[in-house]
Amino acid sequence: MGMTTPPRTLAEALRARDDESLAGLLRARPDLLSPVPGDITQLATRAGTRASVVRALEHLDKFTLQTAEALAVAPDPAPYETLLGLLTGDGHDGTGPDGDNRSGDDAEAVITDALPGALAALREQALVWGEDDRLRLVRTARELLAPSPQHPSPTGLGPTVAEATSGMSPGRLQEILAAAGLPATHDPVSAVASLAGLFTDRTRMAELLDTAPAEALSVLDRLVWGPPYGEITPNPTPPVRWLRDRGLLLPVSTRTVVLPREAALHLRAGRAHRVPEPRPPAVEAVARRDPQAVDSAAAGQAFLAVSTVEELLKNWDGGGPPILRAGGLGVRDLKRTAAALEVPEPVAAFWAETAYAAGLLASDGEADERYAPTPAYDDWAELPAQERWVALATAWLAATRTPGLIGGQDAKGRVLSALGPELDRSAAPEVRHRVLALLAALEPGTAPDPETVLARLRWERPLRGAGAAAAAGAPEGGSDLRSRIALWTLNESELLGITGRGALAAHTRALLGSGPAEAAALLAPLIPEPLDHVLLQADLTAVAPGPLERPLADMLSALADIESKGGATVYRFTPGSVRRALDAGQSAADLHAFLAAHSRTPVPQPLSYLIDDVARRHGHLRIGAASSYVRCDDEAVLNEILADRRSVTLRLRRLAPTALAAQVDPASLLDGLREMGYAPAAESADGDVLITRAGARRTPPRTPPVPVPEGPPVPDGTLLGAAVRAIRAGDTAATVARKDTATASDTTAAPSGSLPRTTSAETLATVQAAAMTGSALWIGYVNADGAASQRVIAPVRVEGGFVTAYDHTADEIRTYPLHRITGVAELADDATA
Repeated sequence: MGMTTPPRTLAEALRARDDESLAGLLRARPDLLSPVPGDITQLATRAGTRASVVRALEHLDKFTLQTAEALAVAPDPAPYETLLGLLTGDGHDGTGPDGDNRSGDDAEAVITDALPGALAALREQALVWGEDDRLRLVRTARELLAPSPQHPSPTGLGPTVAEATSGMSPGRLQEILAAAGLPATHDPVSAVASLAGLFTDRTRMAELLDTAPAEALSVLDRLVWGPPYGEITPNPTPPVRWLRDRGLLLPVSTRTVVLPREAALHLRAGRAHRVPEPRPPAVEAVARRDPQAVDSAAAGQAFLAVSTVEELLKNWDGGGPPILRAGGLGVRDLKRTAAALEVPEPVAAFWAETAYAAGLLASDGEADERYAPTPAYDDWAELPAQERWVALATAWLAATRTPGLIGGQDAKGRVLSALGPELDRSAAPEVRHRVLALLAALEPGTAPDPETVLARLRWERPLRGAGAAAAAGAPEGGSDLRSRIALWTLNESELLGITGRGALAAHTRALLGSGPAEAAALLAPLIPEPLDHVLLQADLTAVAPGPLERPLADMLSALADIESKGGATVYRFTPGSVRRALDAGQSAADLHAFLAAHSRTPVPQPLSYLIDDVARRHGHLRIGAASSYVRCDDEAVLNEILADRRSVTLRLRRLAPTALAAQVDPASLLDGLREMGYAPAAESADGDVLITRAGARRTPPRTPPVPVPEGPPVPDGTLLGAAVRAIRAGDTAATVARKDTATASDTTAAPSGSLPRTTSAETLATVQAAAMTGSALWIGYVNADGAASQRVIAPVRVEGGFVTAYDHTADEIRTYPLHRITGVAELADDATA
């Protein structure tokens, strides 16, 4: 009496689940919620679609996938013992499931322990349903995983005897039976069953193979683990003819034969896979280092990362390189950027992409689009170094943009450029987090072997390789996209200071676990404090023995040129650099005071002379817009300019003793006179000196690029709860038993998706009667958007063309216009019990 009927369909199996299990399915397969299914039947139908099943299979680990593959070659339905036997084998070949010559007891025990978990994962994702004695793989998954000539199975098995002989003549079947020593049968069906029974009978099959020529056994050895197909000539050799005559090789075409599945399983001792992998491969260490040394190395690289990004954006402060018509950074501009940063081009591209991902860099939106820093860069630059690093690392972790693809080609053969539009790969954030999680699971200071990291990732997502590689335009035979992203993650982690000397740093562990604040607190003591001084030298250079405070660094970068970088930065003072500071509005007295205040050594006399000499000549010539003009109180200077042959391109003519007119724009005139050795200053229409300040160009406010999601987002608990309630309520409305409108004594179950149909008068009368008796009704309802739905309601009041009722579907009181109700039907007496 207490026994339940086993489910006959996937919908019945899902209907029998509790709400928590149903929520687990929707969490594991969020694509099923787009949109929320109307009932369990719709959910089951959607869970069986090809796209949804493929997406679910791609998220299975190696052993869970092997379990599904074993079910695909097992009878449908299959008992649990049959599935276990396909994974462990029957042990008659004397080897374990891993293919070695041990007894296999340990490997079999591992598989036996791991199988319930794999089966539970398949059940959770609705890929397998049924009790343990009748396990069923979803039909679409079976079609995808079962062997076929077009899509060979990873198991290496071929078709069954029944499938391989489906087009064979009855006479040929009888010939095979006779050659195999089997009695004749009266019909093809029994002939196929007799041959399959021979191949699955271990004793009789062993006796048959004992009579086989040695060369025939060699042929079977080549086919047994796949691929099971072989090419033959019109006149096959005697060993092949022996196998073909006895059905051990069955024809697929005139030149192709196949080893039937039953025979292959006998030769494999019952195993579907050559090497089952119930346990994930371990991530092995390649080196063990002092954790403090690791943290120090990572902190130094983190500070270098922050400094490099800041230098990149300073170089593009006044307007960066132009944007290509197809989007992205040109090859020449990337080379110039790499030269300015003194790094290889791929590294320069990585820093540009990191700044872009963090929202510090964007297009300026002008007609001639260029890259420029965003307003967020100014806020970022004011933060302490450790917080700036946290912002970069967090943006890199979440970004779907993949700098490692730069320089490669897309599916159409076009080169992928830095900052271009085709660099998003939705798998990148998940792979980065997973790689770092594997590193975090190791002891502090442990550097992993990259090959073992890749092996672990392939075990966790074995089906994500080929499709992702093809989408990324990877060359045939190359590694899959996930593996390449993993290798790029290891390299980029070292550049960014995520790792130090190959091992995960303590501040990264905090970033992944405790959060940004804890990571910044751990990193802060390891980053050198900014200095407020430099060391001036007599050869017109200044040495910064460490990182400088931001105001000092900004002023010094305007007053001098960086000559070399490293542990200490060397600045060189030149006439051009001093003039640049004067153009920015500084006076000679300001420059002398600045150097005296920030130098730990006396200001060298040559540097003072240089500043005074450039300042004395600075602004002696004034340039404005006529098209442009030059004015100077010293007529001799203007005469000297007119007499100089290098001024011919400026096309100057005298307007007055102290003024010259030019036929070029003011900027070109400024550059031309500076190349001639003068120090002119630009002036406004009012005659005031124009001060040029670097770093004034900014983009309008920009948001960081939004990562491209990999499929629908995982729903939160609130959405899951609401979705489960809606599906349950819709299922109740679709499957509730109700009285037939024609004969009230009969009860029927409505077909899923059908709506009741009654006249307006019948609808009104039935609703009024239900309101008086307090009974529930099944109604069809069409909302203002034309969407039809089924509902179970308990009418409370009917007036003014509306019915107010408790809606069992929505679990609340609602009011419905009567003219939008398509029809009503009374529920059976026990329908709401």
